[in-house]
Amino acid sequence: MKKVIPVLVAVILSTTAAIAEETVFRDIQFPSSKGKLANASLTFSDEAKAITVRVADGREITIPYDQIQKFSYEYTKKHRLKQGAAVALLSPGTGIIIAFTKSKSHWLDIDYREQNVPSVLILRLDKRDYHKVCDAARMHTAEVRSSHCESSFHKFFSRLMSSCPRNSRHNYGLSS
Repeated sequence: MKKVIPVLVAVILSTTAAIAEETVFRDIQFPSSKGKLANASLTFSDEAKAITVRVADGREITIPYDQIQKFSYEYTKKHRLKQGAAVALLSPGTGIIIAFTKSKSHWLDIDYREQNVPSVLILRLDKRDYHKVCDAARMHTAEVRSSHCESSFHKFFSRLMSSCPRNSRHNYGLSS
């Protein structure tokens, strides 16, 4: 009996923690109106049922789960020409090799409605976390979204998430 009580307490605490979970990603960048990227954090809060983006300059953007229409994941590729040219000044061979390699940038677009006005929030994701962000978007918003989406949405969403990020664009939700 003495062994059963600690096990029950552990189970109850773990299920309570799973119900009101908060997932935070700190290596996010938010594009400013001037085109520069600012450091930010992205929080999925089940307790508040909202996504919160906190930008390093103090701005905070909160989007309730029930206002989200879709998530889109994209990546862009580009050659490292500037970096290659800079390195070529010191080592021409190495500079040429770097200039012909490609870098990837990972992006998350969140389409939502704010007071019945369509809006989009664009975030640049870290290359180590983009899978986790895609999974968190699916896990945290699926419960709220399932209450007002048709059942075929779940099959559509699961199919897209299972292939993330092989294709360059994925829509995680219903188009308006």
